[in-house]
Parts: sequence; C-alpha cells; structure tokens
Amino acid sequence: MDHISADFLSTGGNRHPSAADWDREGSQLLAFGADHNIALWNPEDENLRGVTRLLSGHEKQVTVVKFFPTGSSERTVLISGSADKTIRIWLRTKKPNLDFELMKTVSDHQSALTRVAVCPGSDIFVSGASDGTIKVWKLIQRADDRTIDVEPLQSITLTPKYFPLSLALAKLDGSSLILAAAGTRSAIQMFVSRESQFDLAATLTGHEGWIRSLEFTRESEEDGSDLLLASASQDKYIRLWRVHQGDELPAVSNAASDPSLGIIGKSLSNKAHRIESKDSLYSVTFEALLLGHEDWIYTALWRFQRGKLQLLTTSEDNSLAIWESDSASGVWVCITRLGEISSQKGSTTATGSAGGFWIGLWSPDGNLVASLGRTGSWRMWHYTESEDRWLQRVAVSGHVEAVKGICWAKDGSYLLSTSSDQTTRLFAIWKRGSKRSWHEFSRPQIHGYDLNCIDSISATQFISGADEKLLRVFDEPRGVANLLNHLCDIGSDTNQTLPDAANIPVLGLSNKAIQAVEDDEPAAEEDDEREAVDPASIVRKSTLDLDHPPFEDHLARHLLWPESEKLYGHGYEISAVASSHDGSVIATACRASSLEHAVIRLHDTKEWLEIKPPLAAHSLTVTALEFSEDGQYLLSVGRDRQWAVFARTEGSATEYNLEHSNPKGHSRMILDGSWAPNTSCRMFATAGRDKMVKIWRFSGAEVELWTSISGTAAVTAVAFLHTTLSGHLVLAYGDESGTVAICVISVEDPANIKVSIVGKEFVPAKQVNQLAWRPAYQGVGQEERQELAIASEDSSVRILRVRIATEP
Repeated sequence: MDHISADFLSTGGNRHPSAADWDREGSQLLAFGADHNIALWNPEDENLRGVTRLLSGHEKQVTVVKFFPTGSSERTVLISGSADKTIRIWLRTKKPNLDFELMKTVSDHQSALTRVAVCPGSDIFVSGASDGTIKVWKLIQRADDRTIDVEPLQSITLTPKYFPLSLALAKLDGSSLILAAAGTRSAIQMFVSRESQFDLAATLTGHEGWIRSLEFTRESEEDGSDLLLASASQDKYIRLWRVHQGDELPAVSNAASDPSLGIIGKSLSNKAHRIESKDSLYSVTFEALLLGHEDWIYTALWRFQRGKLQLLTTSEDNSLAIWESDSASGVWVCITRLGEISSQKGSTTATGSAGGFWIGLWSPDGNLVASLGRTGSWRMWHYTESEDRWLQRVAVSGHVEAVKGICWAKDGSYLLSTSSDQTTRLFAIWKRGSKRSWHEFSRPQIHGYDLNCIDSISATQFISGADEKLLRVFDEPRGVANLLNHLCDIGSDTNQTLPDAANIPVLGLSNKAIQAVEDDEPAAEEDDEREAVDPASIVRKSTLDLDHPPFEDHLARHLLWPESEKLYGHGYEISAVASSHDGSVIATACRASSLEHAVIRLHDTKEWLEIKPPLAAHSLTVTALEFSEDGQYLLSVGRDRQWAVFARTEGSATEYNLEHSNPKGHSRMILDGSWAPNTSCRMFATAGRDKMVKIWRFSGAEVELWTSISGTAAVTAVAFLHTTLSGHLVLAYGDESGTVAICVISVEDPANIKVSIVGKEFVPAKQVNQLAWRPAYQGVGQEERQELAIASEDSSVRILRVRIATEP
C-alpha cells in the first residue's frame, strides 16, 4: 500500500452550544465536536473540501471546543472538553507539519465539561462542568519548543449549586480579570481576580430562565472604554450589562423607558452593583433588553464591523439575528434576521421545523456567519457589500448518530449511507471545471425508526431496513436525477413518468410521491385529513433548479425519494439486507433468538412477491448477507457462529437452496462476510468476534478454510475489492476499535499476505460498521487507485483513496 488520502469526511455536529469555535488567528479553521471527535473545517476554502480532519482522543461526546488566543500565526492551541470529564489541549505549529497534536490531558473535573472561556492577551482560561464547579487554569507554553503545560490556580464551588452552562472572561484593568458565570439558574455571578484568585463580587438578576450564553466586549476599540456583557437566556431575551470604571455611574440607559417594551419596562431594574479590583472601583448596571426571538436563545457573540459593534444571536426559533445600536436613539435593534421565517416552520414532522439553531459563529473577518442546527448540519451566510445582504453558501453536513450501513450505487456513481439518526443520505462529487468535491445531494429517507441496513437495487433504486418489521423500497425522483445529472455528470435515463419529488404526510412514515408546482400556483389541498401534508414540504419547481449542492433546508425538506414498495414478513427489527448484482432478488433478515425468526426471506423485484419458503439455516440473528457477483450464491453469517451458502436452483432466477454451511465457522459470533471476485475457484471471507478473518474456498463438493488473518480486536466488517490486481486479492477489514486494515493476498500462495494498517488519522474513533469498495466508475478503480467507504459508530462516513502496491 503506497499511499492513502482522505477523499471525503462527513460527520454532523454535536448539539451543544459550546461545542464549536472559529479560530480568529493563525489557522482560521472552524472546529466543532462531532460525537467523540473534533472536526476541523475551513469554511473559506475555495475548493469546498469540507471537513479535512477528525481529531480523536476523547472517550465520550465532545461538549466544549475553544481556540486559545496565542497572538501568533505560527501556533494554534485548541482546548476541548467532553462528557468523559477531561480537558484536552491540542497544538498545531507550522513546523514540522500542520497537524494538531494532543499535548495535555487534564482530569480534575468530576463530571461532564459544559464550557471553557479564554481571554485574549492573557494566559488564563476557565472551565465549567456539571459537577457545579469552575476551575481556573494557567496555560504555560514555550515558543521555543513543542511543550504545553497547564497549572491549576483555583477551584470555585458555585453556591447555590448550579451547572455553569455559560462563562465569559475579560480583562478588567492591568491587574485584574473579570469572570461572568451563569447556567441553570436565572442569575449571573460576577467574579473579580486579585493575585490570580477570583472572588464573588456581584450577582446580577433579571432573567427568568436558564442563561445559555455570556460574552464580554469593549464598547469601542479605544483603550479604557466600558465593558459590555451580553447574556442570552431561555426566557427569550438578551440582556446587556455595562461595566463602568469610576465612582460615578454611567449616563442612565434609556432601556427601561423604551415605550416599545410596554409592561416589561416597568420590571426593568437599573440598580448599580459596585465591584472592586486591586486598582480601581467599578459599577455594573443594566444597559438594554433585546427582544425579538420567540424561543430559547443559545448563543450570543460580539464583533466589531466597520467600527460598529454588532451582536449575533441564535435561537430555537430557527433564526439568527444580528443586533446593532441605533446611532440616533441608542436603542438596540435587530438589523438582520437569517434562517427561517416563522410561517415557514411547518409542523413538528420530520421535514417540518429545522429544530432551531444551537450555535452561531462569526468568521475572523466578520463577513461570514456559520450556524449549527438540530440536524447536525452547518449553514453558512456570506455578506455581499454590493447587494447589502446575506446570501447562503454551501456548508457541511453529516450524520449525528452511528452510521449503520453504506452502499454504492450499482454503477458506483454515488454513495448511500443510513444511520441511527433515522436518515438516509446520498453523497456524490460536485464537478465544476477542474474542481471536485464531495457533498450531500439528497436525503432520500427521513424516518421515525433507527435505520440499520441499506443496499442499492439499481442506479436509481435502493432498499433499507429499520427498527420496524418491514423494509422500504425507494425510487429516485426526477428532481434529484436532474440535480445529479447537472452538477455531478451522473447520467440519467430518467423515466418521464417519475414524480418530481416526495414528501411525508403529517401522520405517516411513508414518503409520498408528488409533482412540483409552479412558483405562482397555490398548493393543492388534501381531502383526506390522514394524508394531510405539511405545507412547508410543498415543492416549487424553482426549488429543484439548483446550480450548487443543496443547502440544509433543501435537504431536510425537498429532496426525499418517493417510496414505491414495502416488504413484509419479518417479526422483529430488520438486521440485514442484500440485493443481487443484477437487482432481481432481495434477501432480508431480522433480529432473532429462535429458529422461527432466524430465516432469510427472498423477494423478487418484478412483482415484489416473497419467494417461499424462506431460507432456513441459522438459529440466531443473521448479521450479514451478500450475493456473489454472478448471483449464483447467497452468503449468510450469524450470531450463532455459523456461515451458510445458498445456491441458485438450476433453471430458476430467484430460487435458492442451502448448499454449504459450517456451524462452527468461528469460535464466536460472525459479524460480516464478503465474496471474493471470481478467480479460478470461488472464495469468500468471514469476520468474527474471535478477532479472525477467515477466507474459505470451494474445493469440489466441499468448502475448506483457505487462509486466515488475525486481528487485534473483534472484526466487525470485511469487504473484498471487486477485482483482482496482478494476481492478488485485496481485502479490507475493520474492527470494533476503529482499526482498518488492507490485506493483499496472492491467489497462488495464500500464505503470502501483506497486511497494512491504515494510519490513525484516517480511521474512526469507534467501531467500523461497514466497508464498501467503490465499483469502477469513470476511471476510478480501473487501476491500483481505489476508493474505500467506511461507515462507523462514531457518526462518520469516510471515503479513502488507496493506492495499492501488489509487489513487495
């Protein structure tokens, strides 16, 4: 194996308001928590490569991501916190490489981390956790070597006890720092430092709900200007507070007398809180109340833009707001609202409300805004000065739960993935000129059950199985076919009778075929209340006419595939599905603990009728199914440690009978199986919890063990490359620790096996659930350069480009 590169990484962001940050200094990267990993993305990359790296190390979900201001373009320090109770410090230097390296792990907190706050120009940072404490740290970094250390300075136990969901840190003057802390109560605690020890100085009241975000800024870019603190709460309001130096109070804010506040204005208190640093006296007063959001507010972030101070807020009401102080009256007003208009929210169906925005971030230059929502996908807006408006841009998306299954289209043109987050996603390459980049182009299935398995039947049809007792078949709609044809150069022999798109009835799970309507045409009303359609999911023709990969609002609402068939018969959750290579037969299995349910059911794809009787061989759950390339054989493996091979009945295209089985194929359960490409004799591989990959060969009327490969952990996925290379078989396997290995095996000499372990920077942090080599497509896979897709428990889909060397 000469070379490996990551062609594509897809993963969704964690739904924690503190789990993302955009570096304003050297790297200019946006980092966000993605399950146990930290994803690195450059939103301003002209090539739109998306996520370029996943940093693994945490053992539970990442809840905090924060860049530490180093003041240097040569060094980038990243602080992450997790539900595993640890803080990890990562360093990236321009020499010797540009990769992040884990430098320090701190385990002082007794519970999950909730927030980290840093202060530009200071080496102090603070961390909060759901153990009800805030810890103060000093970051010790030496520019001359690659070492970083962390020194604990103080531990603050919050009284009365609450979880610090938000922290903010700022310089008060030359000798003191000010710390604001709030969370699962409605008050804000202000701490002031003296000789590196923080003491409680004031408690600010006024909010009526949990406080989700705090952020300090200077009122102007001049030295010595007042500090402003923004606090965002679940009570739907943002409050601004002024920290003013001196004995005299600042000019009275007109916030309380604003007539637009009505009765709220009477309850606004302008009580001055006195605080004291080592050198000076200060007052903290209420400055303004910002109202306009209709639901919980998660983040508030300041920036200076062209000399003006602006505040970005994100809310559960599906909107981002940009606030500015009116130059004439001083009243804070919302000057821009991005996201979704309330009337467009739709109902609470799968394709209705986007579920709110949990994170909002300014880019370093302030001309981009990125936001993460409930679906785990990012949205991005760019400010164009010539038009004086914000325009949406292509961002990144991905699954937010374990990816259980992947499959390539039969012709290798696109990749389908399915997940416990109850969605199926389609990824393809956007081609424009010489540029190439992978993107999500369709979300064919948004379901009410966790999805477990998937396989493509043809280039325009797939089948999926979920935690329900039936399987569903989906056909590509004309809108998606045209989009893939136009942007990805994927040929489409689209049947003109196909529907334009699909939507989900409000009370149903089945995607219903619909025709797109003209922009000025009213949406048709449904007569049957049970088939009532979410009005937000009506598709206009202009919506499907895109010149870029679809944005999240298109994916979540307008790019479903209509469901054409349901396959019944199983009694429990579907565990495995396979389609023959010509798409004529479907094999399915379900979770089982008895002979009765551990059967394999076959369906033909012409009439969609079950081929009876079902195939019996196993006594426990069948974990994987695969047809041989010519459709002659069906391989099944199961938790009963057995593999079985069913042969197609002579003269029949759809009937199979048990021909070979081995009740003791492995010493523990078998988790996957794969057919080798046709050589002089037929072979297949099985992978087991006994840490073994075994390759079996047909020998006359028997099947014998040809060779075996030992792993270091339970092997959970195995896949043969679809062709031989210079007389060698190529096999990839993945295990429960996330390791992926590529094995090159001589057909003539089975003892001659070269095993290459893929580098840790390319593989998942958790169990590999499925592997799939890309079928030869437009030159890819015709030579030693191959593409391997990986589905993992860590919510990631990865496509690796592998150059395989068959010679020693």
